[in-house]
Amino acid sequence: MRFANVDYFDNFEASVMAKNPTKRHKYRYNPITLNYEKIDLTFKDYLRKAAVYTLGSIFFGTVTVFLAYRFFDSPKEVALKREIRQLSTQYELLNEELEQIEQVLEDVRHRDDNIYRVIFEAEPISENVRKAGIGGVNRYKKLDGFQFTELVKSTRSRLDNIAKQLVVQSKSFDDVVKMARSKEQLLASIPAIQPIANNDLKTMTSGFGYRIHPIYKTSKMHTGMDFAAPIGTPIYA
Repeated sequence: MRFANVDYFDNFEASVMAKNPTKRHKYRYNPITLNYEKIDLTFKDYLRKAAVYTLGSIFFGTVTVFLAYRFFDSPKEVALKREIRQLSTQYELLNEELEQIEQVLEDVRHRDDNIYRVIFEAEPISENVRKAGIGGVNRYKKLDGFQFTELVKSTRSRLDNIAKQLVVQSKSFDDVVKMARSKEQLLASIPAIQPIANNDLKTMTSGFGYRIHPIYKTSKMHTGMDFAAPIGTPIYA
């Protein structure tokens, strides 16, 4: 029995495939004979199929690996992210400690300039000396080339500035100690009592300040005080 549209079936390339589960042979349906015909595969056919399977496996494997790396972290990446979070936390704690140290140092500087040096009548240390830079332009050159170079540089710079201000403050305290010792000697040398007892004092002949000089009869500064007392009166030095 032949169909009217047999030419269509003659040009029909996509045929129905059948497979014998026992002999593992492939068959093609022939619409002309209305029978299944056995397909004999050549070596080239096997190579072609192997190439298709290999390329398909490579393609799907590549897509799978790409999606896995795109949307999922590897164990190494998970460990690195955990380490980054720990380092970020430590960096924040370090910055908080640096801020506390800077506040304490600023308080010490304020006391030094406005209390200690005022008491001992000394000039405060200028801001140019306290805020002076350290090193040169290439001081932090060895820190270049890293991912967080600027972050490391800024932290290192803060630490160096604190260290420099501590050195300046330490030297300032050394000066304050010297001034305190000199002030102690000065205070011990300044007369603080009347040189003669009130019972022996007859009169204060001349006070401190400008007066008419008894000999030159001109106005002249008198830098002391004159006490009159009998000869032999004990003097308290």
